[in-house]
Amino acid sequence: MKKQKFPPGWDEARVKSLIAHYEQMDDNEMIAEDEATQEMPGQTLMVIPTDLVPEVRELINRKTSA
Repeated sequence: MKKQKFPPGWDEARVKSLIAHYEQMDDNEMIAEDEATQEMPGQTLMVIPTDLVPEVRELINRKTSA
């Protein structure tokens, strides 16, 4: 079996914790979390074409790594 690769700072325990967090939420809690995210200062929620996702991620990585 192939070994899992995680982003920097992530491991299997963190992934399982995140999954458990969302599995415990009901629909109203999920909606409230989504709505709260849209109100975060300095953040923008947008839809982009799937084929551009790698390029957008790279731009974000360059910006946050600088």
